[in-house]
This record gives sequence, structure tokens and C-alpha cells, in this order.
Amino acid sequence: MKAADVRPFIEALAAANPDAESELTYTDAFTLLVAVVLSAQATDASVNRSTPALFAAAPDPAAMAALGTDGIAPYIRTIGLWQSKARHVAALAARLVEAHGGQVPSDRAALEALPGVGRKTANVVLNIAFGEATMAVDTHIFRLGNRTGLAIGRTPRAVEDKLVRRIPPAMLRPAHHWLILHGRYVCRARTPECWRCAGAQWCTYPAKTEPKRSRAA
Repeated sequence: MKAADVRPFIEALAAANPDAESELTYTDAFTLLVAVVLSAQATDASVNRSTPALFAAAPDPAAMAALGTDGIAPYIRTIGLWQSKARHVAALAARLVEAHGGQVPSDRAALEALPGVGRKTANVVLNIAFGEATMAVDTHIFRLGNRTGLAIGRTPRAVEDKLVRRIPPAMLRPAHHWLILHGRYVCRARTPECWRCAGAQWCTYPAKTEPKRSRAA
């Protein structure tokens, strides 16, 4: 995608979904952090089905740490990789209590030092909870960046770095939501729905799709 086309492409996605926001259910930085950790290799919908009961039982780091791995596990058994995630959530809650006074740190290094928290999770928390202009590259944004030509890269970090360089600074923070939802619902993995893509005219994907014709037609 040409540099001159980046802004209109992002603006088109914004116009199509102006109120885009995270689809995870959370109430504060801590519940957001836990929800994002649980969402790794799982859908937001599956996480949202489990977290209301979990957060009711343990709404803060101290209560979550008190639950421990065995106490957390029953709440999240329907989420993929629940065994390791239960360990991570228990450990990160304990770490927050021990090292951060029960508060979620707003520092990237401190976030990434928490059990189960990598760069993508830290970017989401920094973006949503602390208002930083970060770009969290999940599978949807990685695919969209490469497919559209917006940010071509072999790794999530390479795509992230290109998106940060190419997207206008004032648009970068909300662009995370515009891109992820566009990738989730329009620029789908198997078959992108190019015919209803607001940014199709700037996208460089060569095999653009058209609506399937009904049998009656």
C-alpha cells in the first residue's frame, strides 16, 4: 500500500466502525489484564462467558492470588489452554500484590515481567487502560497488515513496527480497534469479504472477492 493511501484507508475503516472498542468484558485495568491473558489462542466470546463469575469471586489481585491456581481453574475450564492460564493468572495476581501494591503497572517492562504477559498483552493494556498509542498485533491484524499491504512483515513485531511508522500518530491508538475488528468480521482469514470492505479501493490484495450468487440467481 502506498504511503499516501494509508490515511484514507484507516479513515475509511474508522468511518465504517466509529465506535470500535475491545469486545472483552472488563471493569478496570486488572480485569482487563486478566481477560487479555485468558484470550490468548481463544475467542473473546469464550473469555466473556467465563470471566463474570471469576471476577465476581476475585475482583482484585489480592482476591485472585488468594484463589490460587486450583481456585481459578474451575471458572475457566471452557477456555483453551486453561491449565496454564490458571497458573499464569494466579502468579501474575500474586506478583501485582507483592511488587506493585496490587496495582497494574503502566510501564511496559513491568507489564512484560508479569507471568503470562507478552508484548501483545502489554500493548493492549497500555492502549486501553492507560491511553497509550500502542499497536497490539494479534492474528487478525497480522493477517490484515500483510494481506492489504498496509504493513508487510514476517513476524508480529515487524508488522507492529511498520504500523506504528505508517499510521498517523493521532490515529494510532484507536486504529488498533479499527484494524482488529475489521480483520475479525470483514477481512476474514479464509475468505475476505472485499465487496463490503470500506477500504477496498486502497487495499493491494490482488484476489478481491465478490458476493456469492444465490442459487436462485
